[in-house]
Amino acid sequence: MRKYVLGTGIISAFTGGVTLLRSAREGEFTWRTALAWLSWGISLALAIGSIVDTRRASRGKPIPDDSPVRGKEKKLMRQRVRREA
Repeated sequence: MRKYVLGTGIISAFTGGVTLLRSAREGEFTWRTALAWLSWGISLALAIGSIVDTRRASRGKPIPDDSPVRGKEKKLMRQRVRREA
């Protein structure tokens, strides 16, 4: 589970959220701030979705065709089997 939580996507989303929180304390809420928060939410959702797809693929479960790990299912499954053996 540690490899998922410490992935670059999650770390990037976390640091982006911290930056947005700091800027929210200092300035007023404008439409640009709203777009920044929306963008951060989308980035976080994509990072979590990638983690879910990777985990499902490594367990041999089907993943969507538009997933970034599509086509790497066998490799992920082999890595999982090696770790458990």
